Amino acid sequence: MNLAAATNESLAEMSNVLVYSAMAVYTLAFLAHIAEWVLGSRSKVGRTAAALTTPAAPKVRVRTAGQGGGTAVLDKPKVVTRSASGSRDVPDGPGAAGGDQKGDLYGRIAVSLTTLAFLVEAAAVVARALSVQRAPWGNMYEFSLTFSTVAVGAYLAFLVAGKNVRWMGLLLVTTVLLDLGVATTWLYTDSDQLVPALHSYWLWIHVSTAIFCGAVFYLGAVATLLYLFRDAYENKLASGGTPSGFARSVLERLPAAATLDKFAYRVNAAVFPLWTFTIIAGAIWAGDAWGRYWGWDAKEVWSFITWVAYAAYLHARATAGWKGRKAAYVALIAFACWLFNYYGVNIFVNSLHSYAGV
Repeated sequence: MNLAAATNESLAEMSNVLVYSAMAVYTLAFLAHIAEWVLGSRSKVGRTAAALTTPAAPKVRVRTAGQGGGTAVLDKPKVVTRSASGSRDVPDGPGAAGGDQKGDLYGRIAVSLTTLAFLVEAAAVVARALSVQRAPWGNMYEFSLTFSTVAVGAYLAFLVAGKNVRWMGLLLVTTVLLDLGVATTWLYTDSDQLVPALHSYWLWIHVSTAIFCGAVFYLGAVATLLYLFRDAYENKLASGGTPSGFARSVLERLPAAATLDKFAYRVNAAVFPLWTFTIIAGAIWAGDAWGRYWGWDAKEVWSFITWVAYAAYLHARATAGWKGRKAAYVALIAFACWLFNYYGVNIFVNSLHSYAGV
């Protein structure tokens, strides 16, 4: 078969144009998010700081020594110290816009531009698939393109579902731009047919679930990272410290540390069973393609290491002594394992999965 003849060059070129168009729109969304954070009024910022630094008036309970009256006794109010690992009763910040009309306008523009960029990038993925009539994730370039599309799609799905995750928008768009920059600069591969080992319906099942899991794990990692910063900020305020003006203006607008911690845990816990299925599906595909289900190939090993790391995180969250920051560090290590499984193994390690390389 003439592989070149099997590729629709017009659709392949259209896909490339759409990718660069999406990058341009993501750049505009990035600028809109910057305006949302910087130009939005700070008039409503400071509520959380007040909640942490202003002690509530202690309630004094009066009881008598006996039924017929007697000496009144004032119970000494109990001082309750709450940990910063998700149990401190702190209200959420007003969000990236600071709760003001001007900031909210920039935020809405940013979300609208992100939605437009997502649609353009999704069209690029579809055009890439149609150009060769196959799943659009046969190499690292296509995987990166689809990964960023799914990550943005998951973020927008949370917004449509009524979840206030706009605080994630700036970091998400920044990461997507970096991902697409790396993909188009160093990972780009011409649209072409698959190598024989990838001609299987398991490509649709196994790789698509891996992409989805990675995208959701990424959202969890963003929330975990922001949790660490926000938790340190709350700790400093609770101890009477005064954060710098810039740090305060940014961190004050984030949800409370407990909210970020809960969000990260829920998304990681929700997608973990699907990651388990991804590994099982890969083993079944390996049995069909190579005659063995598990051979301790580098990709298989790091997929399992990633599974163990996330299992350790979930177990840590279920253990009282490992909630909060300790569990958050485990979650970030787990996502780092996922990243190395994709980039490190494909680029630096000799593996049967090297066909997924550049």
